[in-house]
Amino acid sequence: MNGRGLHRGSTFVLSVAMVAIGLVVVVESLAESAGALAARLLIGILIMAAGAGRLYIEIRRGKDG
Repeated sequence: MNGRGLHRGSTFVLSVAMVAIGLVVVVESLAESAGALAARLLIGILIMAAGAGRLYIEIRRGKDG
């Protein structure tokens, strides 16, 4: 595996981890009956969005090249 493949693989794994961590934060904040605008809930949503965005870009990059 060359450097580019290692980079792509690690980006994919870390992006999936970000989505999973964000999901856990959102579920925990909802389980504690946090308000709709609770800081933990918003942070969890933003972490999930960042991970999903990284995944989307990485998948699109794989189809192009």
